Amino acid sequence: MKTNDIFLANAKSKSEILERPRVMGRNLNNALLLTIIMVLGAVGISKAQLAEGTYMLGTDLGSGITSTASNGLFGFNFGLNDGAGFNVGLAPKVGYFVSDNFMLGAVVNLGYTKAAESEGASESTLYGIQALSRYYLAPGEKGVDNLLKNGRFFMEANAGFAGVNVKEGPTTNGFAFGFGPGYSYFLTNNVALETSVKYNGLVGGGNTTYQHSLGLNLGLQIHLPSSDAKRAAQDRQ
Repeated sequence: MKTNDIFLANAKSKSEILERPRVMGRNLNNALLLTIIMVLGAVGISKAQLAEGTYMLGTDLGSGITSTASNGLFGFNFGLNDGAGFNVGLAPKVGYFVSDNFMLGAVVNLGYTKAAESEGASESTLYGIQALSRYYLAPGEKGVDNLLKNGRFFMEANAGFAGVNVKEGPTTNGFAFGFGPGYSYFLTNNVALETSVKYNGLVGGGNTTYQHSLGLNLGLQIHLPSSDAKRAAQDRQ
């Protein structure tokens, strides 16, 4: 090989070595730009999950029914001592957005409480089915800004039939209702983690008087556009 050829080969090799960091830098910049675009796109898509024609389904922790025996955090309470009581409950929800940001649906209330043996070990069953409505506040609406770009404040209200039956004790079956503000944070385009503070009331026709309380709720909801829901139903067939 001639001296010139060797020199050119070495020069080309050095040039490639020097160019590699620049290429890697451009690739990293492109990857970062793509990531930013994807994140911004995800934020925009999450807002679309509150559009007309979207379904919502999920559940809250706790029964959502006021009761003198239901005093655990988020409606859950597990005693660790021997003979201690416990309190569990769930409130599955389903809804449909009849217009942008406005949803109508239903909630089923399920709960069970067993008092500690020191308190007589009484058992209570909580149940109900209620109509549900929810309105999400748009950014800047009514002077309320969202805490995070992936989150939205909402107002929720429910009303229907519910009951609290205490084994060998007083019972209350009647009209139940609740209302209060909440906040949804979209973990993904379709899944939202929620928290809310609601006033719950129960007007009974049984052996007890009017019961009411403030409840702190935690839940997980899935938002599906109607097109995705239809596609999922077709895939199951």
